[in-house]
Amino acid sequence: MSGDDPERALALSYAPAPARAALAALFALDATLAQILRTTREPLVGQMRLTWWHEALSALDTAPPPAQPVLQALAAEVLPQGVTGAILARMIDGWEALLEADPLSRTELMAHAQQRGVVLFEAAGAILGCPIEDRVAAAGAGWALVDLAAHLSDVEIAASAGSLAAVPLGSATARRWSRAGRPLGALAHIARMDLAYPSCRGVPRGAPKRVARLAWHRLTGQ
Repeated sequence: MSGDDPERALALSYAPAPARAALAALFALDATLAQILRTTREPLVGQMRLTWWHEALSALDTAPPPAQPVLQALAAEVLPQGVTGAILARMIDGWEALLEADPLSRTELMAHAQQRGVVLFEAAGAILGCPIEDRVAAAGAGWALVDLAAHLSDVEIAASAGSLAAVPLGSATARRWSRAGRPLGALAHIARMDLAYPSCRGVPRGAPKRVARLAWHRLTGQ
């Protein structure tokens, strides 16, 4: 799931300098929640850890953050932008959906997309000042599904996640993005390329062809 990713770093570098620390804090939260799922074998333990994060995020609205780097960064960089801890806590529901069923159904996959991806991207969109014309929700849902699919060991479920991602990503990449929203548009294009569309099949991440596609999006919004 979320982690070090040069293409993602490139996409987020398209944001204005004052917004970059807030975006970094949001994606650090996503990476932290992903790590909980990666390192937890017992669903009950995972549930307990996610519950702690839900309570800690919600508490940011009424109290100073504890001595936890991700929470401190969110309090310092994200909350002043008008994104509340209660909004961020909704991301927990998306990760909890992965604990509730084995195997994962399309219902759980879509719940993950909506509560993780859409909430994350809408928070980022609020920080960037994206206009309503940008397909932020569609980009977030598709991105989350593709990111999840890349880390699933079950080939059939990964294929299902990729299939579900195709429609929102098609919507997100079909129209020109505003200048403000181009970091998120670039992430949508990365996810779409990861689905191995014919023009990108076999092209590895970081390859000149992919970087050029992102540069074109930065320049044109398309």
